[in-house]
Amino acid sequence: MFPTFEKVRELARKKGLSLNQVEEKLGYSRNTLYSLKRQKVSSERLQEIADYFNVSTDYLLGRTDNPRIAKDKDNSMTIDLKKDAEETFFFDGHELNDEDIDLITSILETRIKNRK
Repeated sequence: MFPTFEKVRELARKKGLSLNQVEEKLGYSRNTLYSLKRQKVSSERLQEIADYFNVSTDYLLGRTDNPRIAKDKDNSMTIDLKKDAEETFFFDGHELNDEDIDLITSILETRIKNRK
C-alpha cells in the first residue's frame, strides 16, 4: 500500500545500513521508518529522507522509478557510470559484478573516444 517503506529499505540496503542506523543518522526515534509500512509520511519527513539518500520525493512515493532529482538550471547531467552501476545495474534479472561493470565501462569509454 505504501511504497515509501520499500524504497527506503532498499536504499538503506544499498548503502549497507540497517533501517535503525538510518533512523539514528536522521535523528529519528526507533521504528520511525518502520511506521512507513502502515501510515503516510509527512512532506517534511519525506523531504528529509529524500535529501539523505539524494533521491527525489517522487521516487520515494513510487511515482517514478527514476531516483534522480530534477535540476531546474541545468538539464545536462554528469553521470558516474561506475557509481550508478554499483548501485542499480541489473541485466536480465541478474546483478552485475565488478568485472561486468568494468567491461561495460571500458566498452563505453572506447565507443565515446572513437565518436570524437
